[in-house]
Amino acid sequence: MDEYVSDHQMKRILKMRGRLSLKDVTTASESDILSYNRSEFKQSVFRKLYSPVTKNIIRRTFIIPVTDGAITGYLFEKLKNKSVSGQNSLIILFHYGGWILGNMRKCDAVCSNICNATGATVLAVDYRLSPQFKFPVPLEDCYSAFLWAAQGARYWKVDPDKIYLMGNCAGGNLAACVSRLARDRKGPKIAGQILLSPITDGRMRTESQEKFKDCPTLTEKSLKYFIQNYSREPKDILDPLFSPLLAKDHSRLPETLIICGEYDPLLDESMLYAQALSSADTPAKCLVAKGAFHSFMDFPSLEATKDTMYAVTAFIGGRAVSGVELLSKEERKKLERRPRLVVE
Repeated sequence: MDEYVSDHQMKRILKMRGRLSLKDVTTASESDILSYNRSEFKQSVFRKLYSPVTKNIIRRTFIIPVTDGAITGYLFEKLKNKSVSGQNSLIILFHYGGWILGNMRKCDAVCSNICNATGATVLAVDYRLSPQFKFPVPLEDCYSAFLWAAQGARYWKVDPDKIYLMGNCAGGNLAACVSRLARDRKGPKIAGQILLSPITDGRMRTESQEKFKDCPTLTEKSLKYFIQNYSREPKDILDPLFSPLLAKDHSRLPETLIICGEYDPLLDESMLYAQALSSADTPAKCLVAKGAFHSFMDFPSLEATKDTMYAVTAFIGGRAVSGVELLSKEERKKLERRPRLVVE
């Protein structure tokens, strides 16, 4: 990893992250994973690393009905000045964790920061996890949550025409596949999808997979483990609802913003997915965060995360994906003095 990550801040973050992560998910017991998913973590380290914004953020909990059960949804809303009117955008977020890990304490921090930075209402979906619930159960949970949220949008003062799907890694995979289900099942309209380093090809054959196989936030060994445990049998990997890049039809999908780190093993499949969508006349763009590793978006102190939040804000604010860019630090500082220019 030292060969391609030299930034001191990133190294410090990776060191702190190691104190809050499973050492090796591939050898962890079922009880270890359950304990991790329920952990509250050491507060001092957690706050330094994730810096969750809680001021002026309202958090509510909902029970969402799904096939053969129910899951939990967590809604984050930013308090508005009374002079501000109008309906919010809604971001439905599917968390990362290789379909196996799902610590909602971490997810809460990420969601509150997204809500604070973008002003959008954010719904985090605590879908059921593998290996107990294998493909396609987590995906169907996410689709059910999307349908439920679309029906309830008016109660949250959310614009039903501004519902976006968002996810990181396995969550990006789920967001991409929920969009496909919505198209094929003639579900509610999705304004756009924001895919952060999405898993789009379970075959693990790209050059970036090999080049960054020792990425400390997503090793080749752990990714293989995640894919094997999510699938019921090997042929599931070829299903376009498992590996959306392998689908034959990429048309009539929502406008898509993909963002990936420069040192991410999922970089190539992120770029290939944007190309596949674009070739089918689905507006799509892949932006690469320089010097960033997999799941960098979790850590708000990183310049790459700040740049990403401006891009996401512009996208959900109505800017065409073709015009969305990652800003330089200097450009971002100029816009920070005039934040309305980002969202209008």
